[in-house]
Amino acid sequence: MRSKLHRTDGQAVDWVQFEGPMDYLSTLAAMENRAALVAAGEAPEAVWLLEHPPLYTGGTSAQPEDLIDPRFPVYPAGRGGQYTYHGPGQRVAYVMLDLTQRGRDIRCLVKGLERWVIDTLEAHNIKGERREGRVGVWVQRPDKGFGREDKIAAIGVRVRKWVTFHGISLNVDPDLAHYDGIVPCGITDQGVTSFEDLGQLVSMAEIDSVMRSTFETIFGPTAQAPAALASVA
Repeated sequence: MRSKLHRTDGQAVDWVQFEGPMDYLSTLAAMENRAALVAAGEAPEAVWLLEHPPLYTGGTSAQPEDLIDPRFPVYPAGRGGQYTYHGPGQRVAYVMLDLTQRGRDIRCLVKGLERWVIDTLEAHNIKGERREGRVGVWVQRPDKGFGREDKIAAIGVRVRKWVTFHGISLNVDPDLAHYDGIVPCGITDQGVTSFEDLGQLVSMAEIDSVMRSTFETIFGPTAQAPAALASVA
């Protein structure tokens, strides 16, 4: 999987970290524009790391009954999946990769994104796991009862002209009560968790450093790029 997801030419992926909460709609527009530039061969691939203010997004499979209490703004996301939450304390990684250079295999891409999260968790002594039929990364919670597990990272991607956009959201220390307004990803019998909830107090800067290292193992080299939408859109 790792060798398949590496570019054959070894070109680095722009690695961009944004400070402060980023407006959802303007970021979404900039991401789609960047993906189009990547598809046209006019910009390098990119990973954007950021946070959003509290909000809910609905994927293409979102069910109206899963929006329980729209206490925050609700946006259609255009990605796969159902409802999810974004907010402070959650590291969102938007991934714009050219799959014509990475095997043209969407299933392999999703497994690579899951592995990226699992390896990041492992570096902090957290065991993340895949679940058949449930995209994302899960952590067993025997402290909550038999068979209980919580989701620590959501994954939702879209591919256009073989270029990906959207990506992953990893819970570092968000307010988990904000998930109460939705049925996260349509799953009613399990919960959500975070590094903080699991007793791991880590900074966002530390998470970013580990995520960059684990990303490079799976997808290849990165190059730091300026954190300004004007320069990357």
